[in-house]
Formats: sequence, structure tokens, C-alpha cells
Amino acid sequence: MALKDILVHVDNTPPCKRRLEFALAVARQHDAHLTVLFASNISNLQGFGSRSESVLKAAEEAQARFKAMAADSGVTVEWRQALIPGSDQALIQEVRTHGRHADLVVLGQQDPEARSDVIPPDLPERLVLELGRPVLVVPYAWRFSGRVGRALVAWNGGREAARAVNDAIPLLQKADWVQVLAVNPADRDREHGPIPCADICLHLARHGVKTESSYLVAHDIDVGNMLLSRAADEAADLLVMGAYGRARFTELVLGGATRHLLRHMTLPVLMSH
Repeated sequence: MALKDILVHVDNTPPCKRRLEFALAVARQHDAHLTVLFASNISNLQGFGSRSESVLKAAEEAQARFKAMAADSGVTVEWRQALIPGSDQALIQEVRTHGRHADLVVLGQQDPEARSDVIPPDLPERLVLELGRPVLVVPYAWRFSGRVGRALVAWNGGREAARAVNDAIPLLQKADWVQVLAVNPADRDREHGPIPCADICLHLARHGVKTESSYLVAHDIDVGNMLLSRAADEAADLLVMGAYGRARFTELVLGGATRHLLRHMTLPVLMSH
């Protein structure tokens, strides 16, 4: 699959600039069309005319910033705007509808210290589960290097990981360095086979992706922290992983790698479910 149609959800927060830079760079690298969707929930603003006007002003400012950034990018772009006079569910459904017509959807991680009353705090989490497309979440605290040159792939042999690897192939093909990492592979030896990561690395090689394989054994550290630590050690620009291998409710109660990464990510993460 080639990446030819990318959607990025934007708002008027400061981290959004880096999200747009990232989406434009990926679109340029893949000669893809970029759709920019400003979607905001205004149901919480009813009765507050000045606040409703502030959302409209925010949309205008975001559009102006986007046009300035896209002017010399060489990317074909499109602006869409949706102000949703309904519940958070209505906004999620709106973004989901637009996203299902794209090859990749780029979202922003929510800053817990600066939560918005017009963007659902669980937007990335819900769309990862419901969209049916790969979702690439960009951290709110992160500096873009200019391209996706180094990628770390989390591999456990499961269905979600297989889906994520397949969805990420276009990005991995253009990366300079790709490492496939298994964490505690003996816990899932049937999925891994006799040599952890060997088969998936061979599959990627047949798609023109040069990889190296690695594995970690540590039962006293959670998987999410191990992935972020390895990504930092290797100066990775992208992490690829399957999302919610267990039931979402189980992860919410017991914790899990997906939930940890969505809260504590330090680099863009491509997730598929």
C-alpha cells in the first residue's frame, strides 16, 4: 500500500504547528495529498457567544497558519472545517468519517496540563479503536527533526502488531534504519517462532525494508517504558506498534502498553488495531 491520502486533525494549540510540520513532511516524502481537518466541539460553548466566536477565530487562525506553512511545501493540500454542535461522540464520529477515506490519520496527543473543552481528551484512543485505519499520534512535547529516518517496530507476533507492521510499510521503506524489537519473546513463543523477529524481518526485507532484529528480556519493567527507553537510546523518529492486544477495559483497569504510550509518548507512534 502506498500513502497517497493523509488526514491530519488540527486545532489552535501551540503543539499543533509541529503536528502540521510532521504531516506535511510525510505527505511530501510520499507524494501524497494532505487533508487538514479542523474539527471542534462547540456544544460546551452554547450560551457563551464570545466563546463560540473564539472557536471561529481559532479556526481562522489555524487555517492561516496552515496556508503559510503549506505554501512552499510542494504538497497538494485541502482545508476542511467542522464545528460540531453535539457531544464528544459526535465529534469523534465526524473525524472518524473523514479518516476512513484516508490512508493514514495524524492526530495529536492531548496535553493533560492544558486540556481543551472543545476536543475530547480520549480522541486518539477512541480513533485507534474505531477508525479501521492506521493512526499516527504526535506528542505534544516533541521537536520534529525534519523526516522519519529511524523507526522502531514493536513486535509480539500478535494480530494487532501484524496489522501495524503492514500499515507502516510505506514509512519503513523510506526510513534509513529500522529495528524490530521483541519484548520478553519467551512469553509468546508460539507467535514468535524459534528465532524472535526473524520471520517478520524476512517479510519486511521482501518489501525492500532493511531491518535489524533485537529482543529484550525484563519482567520487572512494563513494556511501555521499555519501548520508550529503547526508542530514546536509538534516537528513533517513529515507533510502530499494535494497539490494545487485550480488551480495552482490561488495559484501563490493569494498565497496558497502549495506554502507557498514549499518555507518556516521547516520539510519534503509529498504532493499528
